[in-house]
Amino acid sequence: MKKYVSFALGAFGHDAFYNTLSLYFVMFVTSQLFTTNDAAFNTRMIGYVTLLMTVIRIAEIMFDPMIGGAVDNTKTKWGKFKPWLLAGTIVASLMLALIFTDFGGIAISKPLLYLVLFGIAFLTLDVFYSFSDIALWSMLPALSMDSKERTKFGTFSRFGSTLGAQSVIIVIVPLVTLFSSWFGAKHGNQNAMGWLGYAIVIGLLASFGAIFLARNVKEDKNLIRENVEHTRFRDVFKVIGSNDQLMWLALSYFLFAFSYVINNSLLLYYFRYVLGHAEAYSYIGIITCVLGVISVAAFPMLAEKISRKFVYIGGIGVMFIGFIIFTLAGQNLFLALLAASIIFFPYPMIFLSTLMTISDLVEYGQLKSGKRNEAVTLSVRPLIDKLAGAFSNGIVGLVAVGAGMTGNVKPSDITSSGLFQFKAFMFYIPMVLLIISAIIFLRKVTLTEEKHADVVKALRQKLGDNSAEVN
Repeated sequence: MKKYVSFALGAFGHDAFYNTLSLYFVMFVTSQLFTTNDAAFNTRMIGYVTLLMTVIRIAEIMFDPMIGGAVDNTKTKWGKFKPWLLAGTIVASLMLALIFTDFGGIAISKPLLYLVLFGIAFLTLDVFYSFSDIALWSMLPALSMDSKERTKFGTFSRFGSTLGAQSVIIVIVPLVTLFSSWFGAKHGNQNAMGWLGYAIVIGLLASFGAIFLARNVKEDKNLIRENVEHTRFRDVFKVIGSNDQLMWLALSYFLFAFSYVINNSLLLYYFRYVLGHAEAYSYIGIITCVLGVISVAAFPMLAEKISRKFVYIGGIGVMFIGFIIFTLAGQNLFLALLAASIIFFPYPMIFLSTLMTISDLVEYGQLKSGKRNEAVTLSVRPLIDKLAGAFSNGIVGLVAVGAGMTGNVKPSDITSSGLFQFKAFMFYIPMVLLIISAIIFLRKVTLTEEKHADVVKALRQKLGDNSAEVN
């Protein structure tokens, strides 16, 4: 239980960090960073920043499997995951606080220099966050060989990460407003210092969570895990490409993740610029925190009764219903809250289905290739999440500018064409992606829990009858 709780606390801060970066940094850029009287300058700089973020994240993401290889090849007395988890989280947290500033005013006075410095800071953040992200989730197959035991660890970790991610939704508006009031803002308005204070709080949560996890969780040792060879960096993509099940799962999960993230990234814009009730956005966090707990708690039972595969596909079906309700919501706050809740409810279960399947694919790949690659294999999931987030960051900035949803404009200022463009990216495109994702998972992902048990049995026989615990 101590391990389970520690994993949950580490995941809590980790996903609070991720949601802050993926969902709200662009909001800071569009609402606080570039708000001069020169509208052309504001639009141009917002475009440059979002483009820079997208390019950096996509370029860095291609190195994620190599980061996984570095983690796999690490040998220390603390194991191979903890050093990367701690260093990655702490450095990324420092960079998070930095990018939530105007770099001492040069964002306006020296915009070119700002872009250079921002690019360096954001690249540093992204690289070190990748190390912490891959190290955190790659621990799962290192904690047990049994799918049911892994499901317990995965459930607790997702419980923590769900609370962390959704708590951000609850606290972001109150915290930013509170910190803003400490630095001169009046009448519930926000300023840049309020956003900086919020970013510092999130960085501290992530860092303390990583420290607590590292102190209390240890890797298991067994002969299957000891059967590891040094993975050359030039071979990491070969490891991924040779695992056919991993490739199909990756494609399906990317389409799902992209559709979910782009909708979630535009949600605050919807409440602020369509409904005109930015303060009601906090209700989403409260509702989804409760639903997240229920969803995560229900996963083990559902996975056992209908299998992970149909949890994944059924969850997408539920989300699709939520999207349909959202397209009909208009400016009805109740329907918007209902739709957002329905879309979110199956998300933790779909995530867990993906995570548990990828964890089992470690042994599948080991049996197929003769080499065990935990971090390289598990790096695919965060790679996909970050790739979806990178595309989403770029698109959200462009959609916000194109729809006229910047600064302090009111819902009445949004044109009908701007609103249609906004809805196309928030609702219609994600719905199509969800359908394709479900079809791919149904037809191409065939590694079930039963087949994984057969794979582990075959590995034990291959390594010898005494392939249980080393010590």
